[in-house]
Amino acid sequence: MIRSINKIDDYHMEYSVQMTFREQWNDDRLNYSSEGGRIKYLTLTETDKIWMPDLFFKNEKTGHFHDIILPNTYIRIYPNGDVLYSIRISLTLSCPMDLKLYPLDTQVCELLMASYGWTTEDLVFLWEKEEPIQVTKNLHLPRFTLEHFVTEYCNSKTNTGEYSCLKVNLIFKREFSYYLIQYYIPCCMLVIVSWVSFWLDQYAVPARVALGVTTLLTMSTQNAGINQSLPPVSYTKAIDVWTGVCLTFVFGALLEFALVNYASRSDIQREKVKKQHQRRWDMENQAAFEAATSMLPSTSDHEPHHESSHHSHDSHNHRFEYHHNHYAADNDNHMVEYPSMVRDRMENGVPAFAMRPLVPPFRDGSGVNHLCEVHLQGPHTNCCRSWLSKFPTRSKRIDVVARITFPLVFALFNVAYWSAYLIREEAKQL
Repeated sequence: MIRSINKIDDYHMEYSVQMTFREQWNDDRLNYSSEGGRIKYLTLTETDKIWMPDLFFKNEKTGHFHDIILPNTYIRIYPNGDVLYSIRISLTLSCPMDLKLYPLDTQVCELLMASYGWTTEDLVFLWEKEEPIQVTKNLHLPRFTLEHFVTEYCNSKTNTGEYSCLKVNLIFKREFSYYLIQYYIPCCMLVIVSWVSFWLDQYAVPARVALGVTTLLTMSTQNAGINQSLPPVSYTKAIDVWTGVCLTFVFGALLEFALVNYASRSDIQREKVKKQHQRRWDMENQAAFEAATSMLPSTSDHEPHHESSHHSHDSHNHRFEYHHNHYAADNDNHMVEYPSMVRDRMENGVPAFAMRPLVPPFRDGSGVNHLCEVHLQGPHTNCCRSWLSKFPTRSKRIDVVARITFPLVFALFNVAYWSAYLIREEAKQL
């Protein structure tokens, strides 16, 4: 009869149980008359006066009897020679555990009883047919639930013979609510807190570094505290997968800020280079424009000379024009430049400006000029690229992408984690 289970130690892989142990056998040497049924049984308190089976607990680590106020033991001898022996004992028994599914696991702890010196030729242990195991109704375990138990036989053979053995398998289901509150929810909260840095300004370096380092150290401390209560096993436990992935997410958030900081400095440097190139380009365009202007006549006295010069240039099928890097073929298929604003001619000594299209008119065989219209289609862009183009800098884009990818990947990990381990737990129970 199991009276109480004090603890189930994961680290030392043992459990402590207090029970009332009973065994019954028949010794015909102890037959006596019941005096017409008036004597039901005799009670002895000294166990060394009669023969007793040499039973011992095979997986016992430590144990003791209870002697308060008197030794908690008795022997009943019935008239037909039957002997009932009962004693209250406390034992600490070894319980090898498989912690691969910890803390979603179910452990099977054994209670082994065998004969030490008498072989099966002289002594055989048998379970009681009705209720071989009794459990107190108010049995309470802090982190486990005793789901059920199974009685078996476990006879063992050695060099000295075969010995009778009895076994009880106690199936303990671990209470997950404790670990959910103590381990899983805090780790999940730390991961979510590390994502706050994605929403902070990219130039808030002290705040983002302090947040990333603090969450990383807290997660490492949490991981160390979890492993401190567990034995150093050679395989990976379910809690190791959870804490390892959470630690990776926190560390990834810290690395993301390092990438954002690098991209921010790179954006500033690129902007400086871009401004320098723009200033150089403007200076070159200004110099070219001034050079082109200086080559044109500035007074009406030079107009005939300008026209002759103009005709001279037309006879060579060339025309001087200033523009912004736009090229096209003229009427005689010579490559000329067409600016958006060109200096065409001088009218009354005043430069006249006109807008000229990028593609010049062409002349067909009849000598009539036709305008050519060009319709350009923009490049195909997907929605993600067009959405990211709203953010001007690369550092900002990295933060925006991290705000989406980190929670999404963590959610997918949760789905895979709980699905895999809950299915494995159910399969193991079956």
